[in-house]
Amino acid sequence: MPMAADDIAAMIKAAIPDAEVEITDLAGDGDHYAARVVSESFRGMTRVAQQRAVYAALGGRMGGVLHALQLTTAVPN
Repeated sequence: MPMAADDIAAMIKAAIPDAEVEITDLAGDGDHYAARVVSESFRGMTRVAQQRAVYAALGGRMGGVLHALQLTTAVPN
């Protein structure tokens, strides 16, 4: 059973509390998502460490859930 976009966002936010998460359904079928995750906690982390944090938040299911992932630190106002 595919995960809902809200479930994906909630799992990421639970593991990375300061994260702002945008989920996009790429194909309109509820099975191919892209995520944009913005978190100040990513500052100073390597790209691989950022990806691992999101992967861990999804219980290791990122490959079957997210087909595109954009990670950034918070942009100052």
